Amino acid sequence: MRSHHPPSLFLLISLPLFFSFFTLQPTTSSATLIRDTCRQCSKTDPNLDYEFCTNSLESSPYSRRYSSDLHQLGLLSFNLTRHNVTSTRNFIKHLLKNNKEKKLDPYVKACLNDCLELYTEALRSIKDAEKDYKAKEYDDANIALSSVNDASTTCEDGFNEKEKVVSPLTKRNRYTFQLTVISLSIMNMLT
Repeated sequence: MRSHHPPSLFLLISLPLFFSFFTLQPTTSSATLIRDTCRQCSKTDPNLDYEFCTNSLESSPYSRRYSSDLHQLGLLSFNLTRHNVTSTRNFIKHLLKNNKEKKLDPYVKACLNDCLELYTEALRSIKDAEKDYKAKEYDDANIALSSVNDASTTCEDGFNEKEKVVSPLTKRNRYTFQLTVISLSIMNMLT
């Protein structure tokens, strides 16, 4: 009689990872669409870095599903922007919550509170913009999305108004700005 050996733990862990790697990678046609779109977007807007654009869109686990055409790629960029805005908002809340331990400078705390308000409103705006985008109401989506872009800039500017104050949100604000520019650029390509 033949005995059954359970599959090794290595195989149980490595096979799903192996298959997920290939299913999450963008296909050649979607990668080409992403690169061509990012190239066009970065040419028309000097504020957008081509590498940031391609890395953001290609690294998303949804890039394969949402990059069959330009409109779908736009939805992917909206999704990335919404996730970034949500993450930044949660990060600001975390910084403010831990204020008791770190004793934030009162000016920095005031800036963080302003940024929290800006990002809370930006979250509503990105949801509205995404809804308008899906309905192909590009003018309304543009207005709502532009306010998200303004939120990241206004947040960062608040920290820069006082000398020797370092923003803990510079990188996150820059990412929000760039992701919003990607969405706006794709939308402009569709109109």
